[in-house]
Amino acid sequence: MIRFLARFLGLLLLAAGFVGIVYDGARSIANNTVAVSSVSEVASALLKDRAASLQAAVEGSQPALWKLLGAPLTVFPAAPIALVLGLVLLWIGQPPRVGIGTLIRP
Repeated sequence: MIRFLARFLGLLLLAAGFVGIVYDGARSIANNTVAVSSVSEVASALLKDRAASLQAAVEGSQPALWKLLGAPLTVFPAAPIALVLGLVLLWIGQPPRVGIGTLIRP
């Protein structure tokens, strides 16, 4: 069940990463400049008011964690992060390999 969930989320993130690349590419062509969506832009577009409350909650409870992980992560481009996370989840969710000399059929 966990393997299925990891593969499903991996494929979903992989698709979201490709959609992000296409969106950024179309926006770059239309504006005649390089336009890249950051994680904070995507989070504010998807979560609206909850993104700010999530940031405030993390800053309130663990300010060092926000400074170390949260703030630098929000300025990175969203599409490559989604692609990498999707690939990692697909790698985690792959079925175990059959060893050499192991019978797979009874």
